[in-house]
Parts: sequence; structure tokens; C-alpha cells
Amino acid sequence: MKRALIALVLSSLALVSCQTRPLRTVESVDLKRYGGLWYEVARLPNVFQRDDSRATAEYTLKNTGTIHVVNTEYRPDGNRKVVAGEGTVVPESRGSRLIVKFPGLAALLPEKKEGNYWVIACAPDYSVALVGTSDRRFLWLLARQPSLPAGIRDQYLAIARQQGFLTGKMIMADWSQVPRS
Repeated sequence: MKRALIALVLSSLALVSCQTRPLRTVESVDLKRYGGLWYEVARLPNVFQRDDSRATAEYTLKNTGTIHVVNTEYRPDGNRKVVAGEGTVVPESRGSRLIVKFPGLAALLPEKKEGNYWVIACAPDYSVALVGTSDRRFLWLLARQPSLPAGIRDQYLAIARQQGFLTGKMIMADWSQVPRS
């Protein structure tokens, strides 16, 4: 009993330690290559998306240096919810951190200077990306295709775990359940 309690305390301290150390991002992101359509492969539960839905994100780099963002939520009943926003690069982040704003109630929240969209990992060919927030409440595994081989998916989720994300709560996308139109 005593050993179990000590193990629980130590594992709790390790988790707190992971969550208080700074979140690392990739060194830089080529926003032109990052642009285009991404499929959500997995995500932490959040208030913006229903648990039974799946989403895509499309990023378009504008001449002004900002990024036009279009997120589309696909629900199993065939309904879609589309929201468009605007992203700006956090100075000196070399594209690895963005401040992304969407209209509505989210626009009333205070803006974080360090950004609310952190690229934690990205495949060299820009086929897979791991994106989260510095408080580790939000995390998305994105890919250019609706699914990833299990080994690649697990590799990116291991990176997220090492960074202090609670990947055991991840919702895995099942694009076969989404009606195509």
C-alpha cells in the first residue's frame, strides 16, 4: 500500500513537471509548404468540436503574411460546421507559433502573445503535423490524408506524451463514418 502511494505521488510529480516545463516547437515552419488541406487524425476532446465529429483545416498564406484558416467539422449525420479565422505569426517564432483568431465568443478572449497554435512536430515533407497549445489543453494530430499508419501515428503521439500531453484521452478520427459529398 505504501509503495503504491509513493508510486502515485512520483508519477503525479512527473506529470506536473512535464506540464510546467516550456513546450518545445519545431525550429521553423515554411508556411507556404504548410498551407493546404489537413485532416484531423486524432485530437484531445475540446469544447469546439463534438466527440463524434471529425474535422479538416485548410490554411492559405496571404500576401500580407497572415494565414487564412478554414476549419470544417463533419458530423456523422452529414451536417457540417465551418468556421473561418485569421492567423498571424508570433514574432521571432519562425512560423512555429501562431496567434489564430476566430469570430464569435472566442474573439472576446484575451490574446496570448506567445500564440495559441504551436507546431510541436512536423514531418520533413509536411505530410504530418502535431499542433497544440502551451497549456497542453488542446492537441491535434494532422495529416494530408484521413489516416496514418499506426506506427507513424504512435510516433507522433509519443512526442506529445514526452511534451506532457495526456494522450490517453485522444479521440481517434474514423473518417469511414463521415458521409462524403
